[in-house]
Amino acid sequence: MSERADLELIADLVPAGSRVLDLGCGSGELLAHLRDRKGCSGYGIELDDANVLASVRRGIDVVQLNLEEGLALFDDRSFDVVLQLDTLQHLRHTERMLRETARVGRIGIVSFPNFAHWPNRLQVAGGRMPVTRALPYQWYDTPNLRVGTYADFEGLARKCGLTVTDSFGLQDGRVVRRWPNLRASVAVFRFEQPRA
Repeated sequence: MSERADLELIADLVPAGSRVLDLGCGSGELLAHLRDRKGCSGYGIELDDANVLASVRRGIDVVQLNLEEGLALFDDRSFDVVLQLDTLQHLRHTERMLRETARVGRIGIVSFPNFAHWPNRLQVAGGRMPVTRALPYQWYDTPNLRVGTYADFEGLARKCGLTVTDSFGLQDGRVVRRWPNLRASVAVFRFEQPRA
């Protein structure tokens, strides 16, 4: 999630003054934006050394941690918002991490490349795996362990007992609400875990 317009649209989903945990925070750009523009505080989780250093240089509190190990160091509901942007496709235990996201945060916000976007469908129909701005890797050299679609995530959220409170696609810095599974290169979901 590096395009400025997409960053702004995701930031709009985060309430001002929230305590935020950003899973796979990259260089800390979004957390710095939330801190500076919305008065948010919190932590980033990042594995890559260069991104950890970039986050620290931005003044972001960052923990170097492999998300596959879970979030056991955080208590239930210890954050208002947990961001999981452009990370689900890199994880082996997607369902477990989604449940952990809901456990440690009151609100979860997830984004990932939407494999069902129409240009991807055309490339697959032509016999090739897609290479696009949202999916920029060749099939043999990708960090993605899986691909998913907007429609797939709706089913996963239900399976995990999560309530989706908002969902849309992103395409070229714009929100897509009509046929996002077909018309958007990125899927975005805001969810909560129902209180017992």
